[in-house]
Amino acid sequence: MSQTMTAPAGQRRRERRFGIFSLLVLAIMLGVFATSARGEQATFVLNDARGQLFELPNLVVTVVPAVLVLSAVVAVIAYRQFTTGFGSKAVIVVGVVALLFVMAFLTWAAAGGQLSVVGLLRGSLARATPIALGGLAGVVCERAGVINIAIEGQFLAGAFTAAVVSSLASDPWIGLLGGIGAGVLVAFMLAGLTIRFKADQIVVGVVLIVFATGVTSFLNTQVLSGNPELNSPTRFTAIAIPVLSEIPLIGPVLFRQSMLVFGMLFAVGALHYALFKTRWGLRLRSVGEHPKAADTVGINVLATRYKAVLLGGVFAGIGGAWWTLDAVGQFSREMTGGRGFIALAAMLVGRYSPVGAFGAALIFGFSDQIATSLQLLRVPVPSDLLLTAPYLVTILVVAGLMGRLRPPAANGKPYTKE
Repeated sequence: MSQTMTAPAGQRRRERRFGIFSLLVLAIMLGVFATSARGEQATFVLNDARGQLFELPNLVVTVVPAVLVLSAVVAVIAYRQFTTGFGSKAVIVVGVVALLFVMAFLTWAAAGGQLSVVGLLRGSLARATPIALGGLAGVVCERAGVINIAIEGQFLAGAFTAAVVSSLASDPWIGLLGGIGAGVLVAFMLAGLTIRFKADQIVVGVVLIVFATGVTSFLNTQVLSGNPELNSPTRFTAIAIPVLSEIPLIGPVLFRQSMLVFGMLFAVGALHYALFKTRWGLRLRSVGEHPKAADTVGINVLATRYKAVLLGGVFAGIGGAWWTLDAVGQFSREMTGGRGFIALAAMLVGRYSPVGAFGAALIFGFSDQIATSLQLLRVPVPSDLLLTAPYLVTILVVAGLMGRLRPPAANGKPYTKE
């Protein structure tokens, strides 16, 4: 008897759903990319302009044959999904299909031109930084049992305050402290209203987003627009780690970034270790799973939740500061563009894990960077449609890859000490 016949009904439905997804991908690859190539060859530049230990040859591919080969692989995967299936590896296989689609898309987009692979990957990591930090804020809060919808508001508060403080002090590090302070302030309001006064956590989060959006927009119009010296922050510059940054392809991507990117990578590893390998992490997770049991063994549930939410404010404040101290260099109204909600999606896709949230953030950061890179290639796609890429990817990933998600048992539930 085949694997498909013996698999549970839910798994068979998932395999069919993934198979339909693969067929749609295949139709686009054959119907669009293979038939409308604007040039015979696509060139992928693998070297960085600032020098490497040795040069790599450019990767030059003929567009139509390359797309057909990738399409054939997708067709084989789709056939397997509809017949025997992939079992527990189904989600990984869907990721492979998505990767093949991206490769075909980039080949089609770069037809007759050049695409810098180093620039694409380096930009993807940089753009994933605030999303990953927002995801960490969500992870640490929800592992403790507090839903943090207010990440977007913390981003805006952190970005605005970091810009003003850095402009006044002419020091990005002091500006970063200002951004952290703003993120913690919003987190303190979230903690006070939800933990102490037991208000609905989702409603409070939405209210704080509206509050932060209104305040920063008002101050931007009334204060910053008439005082440009308050909106000219000193920014972090890229730092090249000696030797490592000169490794071909990998070096410029991982080891030639700003301090905020390096800090994000450190924070992901540190928080993951702390959550799952230390006594502190065990106590925090127990508060999110069974606060009454945690209370009986002497853990202060309310204090633990307060500290978790404030720590989340630190991460979100740094994420907000990234816009003004790293990416843009000045504050503008609603400049975060809803990335706080994408950070929440990264947390969910990552299944409340720091490393998982970082992996999801890379997907969203990559889609964001593609939108920018393709505008330079002048592909026959409207620029406004390209800018929707991160949000479309968010919808597709959340809808198709999450599956059954188990949040912490006490997530969103206020605790009253008896």
